[in-house]
Amino acid sequence: MRTTLGICLKKARYESEEEAWVVIRRATVVLRPYRCGLCRKYHLTSRTKGMRIRPER
Repeated sequence: MRTTLGICLKKARYESEEEAWVVIRRATVVLRPYRCGLCRKYHLTSRTKGMRIRPER
């Protein structure tokens, strides 16, 4: 998945994957973290089609 600059700037950024998982555990929808190729931080997505899903930490 490639994040465009416009999307990257709109999304919340998390310093670590663990920090992103804290937010995911509180969410009411299914989310997963991914590392952004632009800002090198973690964003969240609900998209799973064609993605390898890692088990929750």
